[in-house]
Amino acid sequence: MNSSNSAGSTSPVSGVDSSTVLVLGCGWLGMALARSLAGNGHRVLGTTTTPEQVATMEAAGIEPHLLRLGADFDNPAEILLHGLLQAADVLVLNVPPRASSAGGYPALLRPVHRAVAAAGTKHVIFVSSTSVYPDEARLMREADALSTRDAASDVLRAEGHFVPRYGQWKSTVVRLGGLIGPDRAPGRFLAGRRDLAQGNAPVNLLHLTDAVGVLSGIIEHRVWGHTFNVCAAQHPFRRDFYPAAARYLTLEAPTFRREQQEVSGKTIDSSSVRTLVPYQFQHDDVLAALAHC
Repeated sequence: MNSSNSAGSTSPVSGVDSSTVLVLGCGWLGMALARSLAGNGHRVLGTTTTPEQVATMEAAGIEPHLLRLGADFDNPAEILLHGLLQAADVLVLNVPPRASSAGGYPALLRPVHRAVAAAGTKHVIFVSSTSVYPDEARLMREADALSTRDAASDVLRAEGHFVPRYGQWKSTVVRLGGLIGPDRAPGRFLAGRRDLAQGNAPVNLLHLTDAVGVLSGIIEHRVWGHTFNVCAAQHPFRRDFYPAAARYLTLEAPTFRREQQEVSGKTIDSSSVRTLVPYQFQHDDVLAALAHC
């Protein structure tokens, strides 16, 4: 994948109302993105593995389709996916690694890769994670983890499969920080736990609103050919953030071990996405964002 420091393409949006976006994986993030895109005039196709989600998607103006990757992926599912991709201008691939067994994430997504190639898909956003970076006490930029088909990391290998070698389509990889927001309040993550390690590690979090805003901005402004870190600008220490987050919910605050004062753990640099995607972050102060979770 080209890093966000290498040449990509950025052009102003035109004909937004006529574009069709396929959101493959309408879970917590995917549903919020699909709802936002539909509200902004896009035709949105969405997939879910949950039949109960269909009515909710329809009510939000999303065209719902039941589709499950993995062992249940059969010929009818392949035909459905091919048809959805042919109808879409943009694929947002939002299938988390936890949906696969250990070592199986690239294999889980292989049918999607084949369908993208066969359907002549023009644009792909691969929703990834900042977990691809080593847990080292330094600033992590996009070039610090390269998406290739033979990378050691399952996620990096999966990213690499959707970076076209011969220009068949245009893609952008989006590595999201830890997601917080409605129904995902960080105060619950560590509440009541004792003697936790890495109190001096910075948090690398991202509010749902900003995840949706960046993904929408990439689509609507056609920012292709990049890898982006997407994370709030502020990175308080874990020992400061998580007790405050727990107290905000009136839960028991976690405690951290007494450690040396050196910072431990990575800090995600999100400067590139802020330069190249026309979107203004709403929740760079993650402590203030607790009121919106």
